[in-house]
Amino acid sequence: MTNDIYGPFPGSRGGLPDQSWLETLTEGQRARYEELGTNLDVVERRIADACAAAGRPRDEVTLVVVTKTYPAEDTALLAGLGVTDVAENRDQDAAPKAEQCRNLPLDWHFVGQLQTNKVRSVVRYANHVHSVDRLRLVGSLSAAVLKSERPELGCLVQVALDKEHGEGAHRAGVAPEDVAELTDAIADTPGLRLDGVMTVAPLAGPLAGDPLRAFERLTEIATAVRTTHPAATMVSAGMSGDLEQAIAAGATHVRVGTAVLGVRSPLR
Repeated sequence: MTNDIYGPFPGSRGGLPDQSWLETLTEGQRARYEELGTNLDVVERRIADACAAAGRPRDEVTLVVVTKTYPAEDTALLAGLGVTDVAENRDQDAAPKAEQCRNLPLDWHFVGQLQTNKVRSVVRYANHVHSVDRLRLVGSLSAAVLKSERPELGCLVQVALDKEHGEGAHRAGVAPEDVAELTDAIADTPGLRLDGVMTVAPLAGPLAGDPLRAFERLTEIATAVRTTHPAATMVSAGMSGDLEQAIAAGATHVRVGTAVLGVRSPLR
């Protein structure tokens, strides 16, 4: 398998690379591999330091690298560097990328707003969907999973914290007061597994500009969810600019893109 950027596709052999695999990299691939490795080291140190500051073990926090807008070749190089969890937010980009990387030991997370007409495609590769925010989507995901006969799909309820204060009416996510209804629905729906909750730091309302308080509010919601659904332990929060605050508040999964892959090009 080849590509137009690096030459031989680094993920075509499957599995994690050994020294012989590294020796097959082109000059361009090796340069990108080293760049990604350097960036990963910085992010890993940030996560470790944030865990230490919060009195948490490092293994309580999973790094999910958001590879949106970057090619499958980068995803394969990240797998070679030991990354196990990657995320995408647009199915039209994610589906072909996941297919190219199908032989790699990666856990795929879908983190973008999900339309019901994309559900059948997403369930072919995603292990977790972080953006469940309405009952209709729950039904569509269940039907697609059952039809495909795949294992259960992990689902997180996306919480829009600004909606708690009458803001963000058009943003994705459910208001905190509606989380219980949606988590109960997921837990009771065949083919789906309730994994936890997710949020993005709000842009409006009293928590805007204060990610620590926002993520602490998400942790409160997550704690309430676990009183009924104790296995729903995932708290997905924090990105490149606020992962420390997310870890301090109790996040179990941080979604980091720019700090690992670099500044993104505008979407076309």
